[in-house]
Amino acid sequence: MTRQPAAEQGRHGERGQAGRGQEDGKGRRMYRVLVVDDEPQIVRALVINLRARGYEVDAAHDGAAALRLAAARHPDVVLLDLGLPDMDGVEVIRGLRGWTRVPVIVLSARHASDEKVEALDAGADDYVTKPFGMDELLARLRAAVRRAAPTGPDDDASAVTTDTFTVDLAARKVHRDGADVRLTPTEWHLLEVLVRNPGRLVSQKQLLQEVWGPAYGTESNYLRVYMAQLRRKLEADPARPRHFITEPGMGYRFEA
Repeated sequence: MTRQPAAEQGRHGERGQAGRGQEDGKGRRMYRVLVVDDEPQIVRALVINLRARGYEVDAAHDGAAALRLAAARHPDVVLLDLGLPDMDGVEVIRGLRGWTRVPVIVLSARHASDEKVEALDAGADDYVTKPFGMDELLARLRAAVRRAAPTGPDDDASAVTTDTFTVDLAARKVHRDGADVRLTPTEWHLLEVLVRNPGRLVSQKQLLQEVWGPAYGTESNYLRVYMAQLRRKLEADPARPRHFITEPGMGYRFEA
């Protein structure tokens, strides 16, 4: 694989450390994206398109550089190729998930369903197959930013308590056994939709569109992966869930 020239790396990361969601001179929020890909033409196209839309952009050509840049720059979204020269992209996802909930959108030429599920199971938030349309990728990136963005407390915000865990909707936190439970933005959004509809069947299509965006509706494998992750983190017995109930072929239901 072709390694990205060092000079080009410097140009992509020239602005120094930035806080999450900085504002530009006109008061608009600016988000930082970390692009991880060893194909210079893809990196160049992404950098041009992202900067044209007001994003801050850093780029890395391998997994080790990606992990270093993520720690130094604190991006708001990571666009990650799986076929990197030094490690598999799934290893990068696992490395990130050890300390950050930043949304990760996988960009990959791999089409096999089991490889997509492996990436999602490792903690990726979305999966885009190469070649991809720039408009579709940008829409998915915007959806990832919305899912991760903190929200202020609503008038009806409250805590939902079960015998195993507590969900604080206002603070966007989950507690179990006296400790915080770390959820990714996508896990949190899925949990929030369900707990705001206690006892009600939420269809697969509704969950997909509320969590991933209106372009989704048939990616049931996403739901299987993320529901399994929520059960592992929150259910006393994930194999016999009491709170996150599957209605086969229909959707899911939360029971407090």
